[in-house]
Amino acid sequence: MSSNRERNDRKKAGKTGFRPRPERKDERGVGPRGEARTRDDSGADRSPPRARPARADAENWLWGRHPVIAALENPARRGAGRLFATPDRAEELTARAGGRTVEVVDGPHLARLLPPGAVHQGMAMKVAPLEGVSLEDIADPARGVIVMLDQLTDPQNVGAIFRSALAFGARGIVVQERHSPTLSGALAKASAGATERLACARVTNLSRALERLADLGWRAVGLDGAGEETLEQALDDRPTVLVMGSEGDGIRRLVAEHCDALARIPMPGGFESLNVSNAAAVALYEASRKQAG
Repeated sequence: MSSNRERNDRKKAGKTGFRPRPERKDERGVGPRGEARTRDDSGADRSPPRARPARADAENWLWGRHPVIAALENPARRGAGRLFATPDRAEELTARAGGRTVEVVDGPHLARLLPPGAVHQGMAMKVAPLEGVSLEDIADPARGVIVMLDQLTDPQNVGAIFRSALAFGARGIVVQERHSPTLSGALAKASAGATERLACARVTNLSRALERLADLGWRAVGLDGAGEETLEQALDDRPTVLVMGSEGDGIRRLVAEHCDALARIPMPGGFESLNVSNAAAVALYEASRKQAG
């Protein structure tokens, strides 16, 4: 389950706030800062709204040390993108940039280039979205483990799953084209650079993708809290597709029908469920253990 930061902006009851003195206006209705003022029908002054700075598009940015360095090492990037660093990070980034120009800016300026709340660690890169690979690129020949994500949209969860999949040696990740986030921004930051190192295939239809994977020799195991088998019982050493559903709805019916088995993670502690990224880490560990055995 993803977490949302909340801010309490309510004032304490009974406390009177500071009231500034009204500004003086000349006979033209212009305030001391030169803003043009108008009056509405009630005679109250109205100032024109101030233009707000445009927010950066997270799909076009990577930020944080691990995502930026991983992007520099990714051949698929082909040297594309602008590099930014704060003075304390410029030397490290320049050493890894392969002769490319690093634009040195101060921390507040870099923060203004990025979406609000981006933890940039002194490094950022403006990029185009990765194109991805074909399903056959990660599935043929059939061996190991592939992860399929059925309409997971939370960037933090998807990024964490990429990180676990890379750590446990998965071949790649399969997502649906229309219902998956771009592999940049907060997702790339949560993945600690794994989105640049792990192949990702975007497909039009997951059910048809599972049919194609079956033809190539893969067996699909879907994670379902109501599954009759445990994960340990369902997994073996055959090439395996681990299918993960969204936290709200789980695996969709047609996708589940294309799975060879639906398995649950036993929880003797009695807790109802795990966050989907935590569940994926458990499943990947168990699958990699079966593959090695």
